[in-house]
Amino acid sequence: MALGKHGRHADRYVGKETMAIPPLDEHLQKFTAGAISIGVEYRVLTDDIIKAMGLTAVDGMQNLNDSGVSLHVFAKAADGDLERLRFDCFEDDPHFHYISWEEITHDVIYLDPVVTGDLLAWALNAIRTRLPEMLAYAGIENAAQLVDQSQLETILPQVAEAAYRARDHSDRAVVESTTLAAGVSAHG
Repeated sequence: MALGKHGRHADRYVGKETMAIPPLDEHLQKFTAGAISIGVEYRVLTDDIIKAMGLTAVDGMQNLNDSGVSLHVFAKAADGDLERLRFDCFEDDPHFHYISWEEITHDVIYLDPVVTGDLLAWALNAIRTRLPEMLAYAGIENAAQLVDQSQLETILPQVAEAAYRARDHSDRAVVESTTLAAGVSAHG
């Protein structure tokens, strides 16, 4: 079994205060396929950013200094158009999230890049081939009916292009600075 940086394969977080950190809209490029949207965001997470966002570090979120591309998967269901899955293709601690708004939980599954290979390629393939099953695991009823595979196939090349561009051309210092400023302005 591959273990994450913290020596664990997975963690479950329960409660509103420990839900996944939402994407920053000004860094998010979104692509829609019917009831599914995929957001591409280059993220930087540090202890200072967590603090600026008004969040409290929970177990596994201390001494953060990581960055990379996140793929946010939103699905329109009875409870709204909410993020249900996230693939954090980070440099130091890659992982993905199953997000359940009904149960107010999110599971973080740590990835081993030796096993996955290119993290973005792995995440894009998981979205292409396993999305209904993954959404069902995140608690979405009738997930298979929400995913229109032909519409998904239409946007995936655009998602891939945006994700690789973000990974290869984002300026970490600029993203960190704007993320800190957004956190301070929203929670200062």
